[in-house]
Amino acid sequence: MKKILALLIIGSCFACQQNQAQQQKTKTLAQKNSTMAKQSIHQFKVKDLEGNEFDFSSLKGKKVLVVNTASKCGLTPQYKDLQAIYDQYQNKNFVIVGFPANNFAAQEPGTNEEIGEFCQRNYGVTFPMMEKISVKGDDMHPLYQFLTQKSQNGLQDSNVEWNFQKYLLNENGELVKVISPRTLPTDPEIVDWIKS
Repeated sequence: MKKILALLIIGSCFACQQNQAQQQKTKTLAQKNSTMAKQSIHQFKVKDLEGNEFDFSSLKGKKVLVVNTASKCGLTPQYKDLQAIYDQYQNKNFVIVGFPANNFAAQEPGTNEEIGEFCQRNYGVTFPMMEKISVKGDDMHPLYQFLTQKSQNGLQDSNVEWNFQKYLLNENGELVKVISPRTLPTDPEIVDWIKS
């Protein structure tokens, strides 16, 4: 009888330890997921084309479209559509933030000043344009690491395929969708999201 009682106590302790280990594992996983969910684009500060600091936390409460741009690309005319949707929705808690990048076929060779003049002169761009950065490779900007790595954005891994790839972020600065470079900014997939 003592042996049976001892075995029951040992078995009970073992089950208790397993239960505690499982609870700790669940708690750790929940903390990890919670930490991942808390990351947002609002944590970043970058420089604009004029060299001024741009703090993404100033965009809390707004939907954000982030796009990598280039002045000498077949998709460059998308600046016109980007400006059109910015004009239409900027007063409805929506903003576009452009990042010139020279990562694809050297299609953005200009200086920050030249890029600014090009955008204004050719497309009347008034949405915020940041300084030229790298959106892929070893020198990828930390903001684009956030946008392209699930471990940081909590949604998905992605590669920046070409100029004018679009990232849609909700009012909390969380990534909600990645849009192909060839999809026009005026596409219903984007406009319906802005209006929703």
